[in-house]
Amino acid sequence: MIVMGGIIGSGIFMNPHVVAEAVHSPAAILGAWAVGGLIALAGAFIYAELAALRPQVGGQYAYIREALHPMLAFMYGWTLLLVVQTGGMAAVAVTFARYFIELSQTAINDRVLAASALAVLTVVNCFGVRAGGTLQSVLMVLKIAAIVALIGFGLSTGNHAASSGASPIGDRSAELTAFGAALVPVLFAYGGWQTANFIAGEIREPRKNLPRALVLGVIGVVLLYLAVNYVCVSVLGVDELAATKTPASEVMRLALGEKGSRLIAVGIAVSTLGFLSQGMLTAPRVYFAMASDGLFFKRVAWLHPRTRVPVVAIVAQGSLAIVIALAGRYEQILNYVVSIDSIFFGVTAACLFALRRRSATDGLMKNGLKVSAVVIVLFIAAEWLVAASAIYKDPRNSAIGVGILLAGIPVYLFWRRRLERG
Repeated sequence: MIVMGGIIGSGIFMNPHVVAEAVHSPAAILGAWAVGGLIALAGAFIYAELAALRPQVGGQYAYIREALHPMLAFMYGWTLLLVVQTGGMAAVAVTFARYFIELSQTAINDRVLAASALAVLTVVNCFGVRAGGTLQSVLMVLKIAAIVALIGFGLSTGNHAASSGASPIGDRSAELTAFGAALVPVLFAYGGWQTANFIAGEIREPRKNLPRALVLGVIGVVLLYLAVNYVCVSVLGVDELAATKTPASEVMRLALGEKGSRLIAVGIAVSTLGFLSQGMLTAPRVYFAMASDGLFFKRVAWLHPRTRVPVVAIVAQGSLAIVIALAGRYEQILNYVVSIDSIFFGVTAACLFALRRRSATDGLMKNGLKVSAVVIVLFIAAEWLVAASAIYKDPRNSAIGVGILLAGIPVYLFWRRRLERG
């Protein structure tokens, strides 16, 4: 549930439209989602082996620290706190608030409601992994129910498209470029499975349970995503799918009228809330690991004596996300997320080579799990191509993201000198 909850947010309800704008045939649309699923599955196998080799709290932070350099690991945690996690959570919280306000017809400000949702989830996750995990499981079941309803009603609706949407074969290089552009929103929709590794140290038998959860969770999401896109293409056709920015709502409207549109809106609101709950549960373990290494405020490494969760780290992340939501800067920050996140995906995958060499002598390669080197290299190449595409598409905002990343260097040096002085 944690793995699937980290992936499924609001993207699958919106991004089929973005993909249909880039490629113009049913085969290309479904092919993009299938290729994206294979890349995500490759990443799941890579992170499963990393979790088996180093089942520690902190996930990517711990892998980069041990395999490459503590400064690079700190830069990852630094951007996760300031850009990737908190900015993304603020944006998703506002998405939840807008759907909730539309459904309930209340007059509350969307930023205030978003901040309130973030505050409630922060408090819940301070009560421990069991409390946060239970809430996550409930929300995950509800969002899966919404997706299954979309698939079921869509399949029973039939084809309402005015045209097939098929396009004649054109320039091959242009088609490949368009397909590459389509993969950017696809991979963004598939992102999030890696966050389960953040809490590896708090899972029972992580060397067995976490790899299993990663692989099964990603496979489950791939099947759901392919089914949703098959329904959207079948019901709407490519032309209509590319024209509507709310494909899930349009499918349900055709199936059940306005009642169906409101029903899927509830599903999207629940889905965004579940995504937020997962982020609150997992990412603070990175800041906890940084503080445990002496590279962040000591209080962030404090564990509650009863629940054994890093309460200060959870509150710090929730508070910053609330500030961003209230300030309304989340949309700009989201432009930084894709390029930075994809860079560190590739870096983390490369860590597997170094950790394998050390683990062979440590006697830790006992689970038989070993990903092909070809798969690792292809995954790194795919993620860095996505980062390059994002930087090319939006160089200004990507440069700001890189600037925030590089600003972590002097901050790391400050904490390192402070640590050495005792």
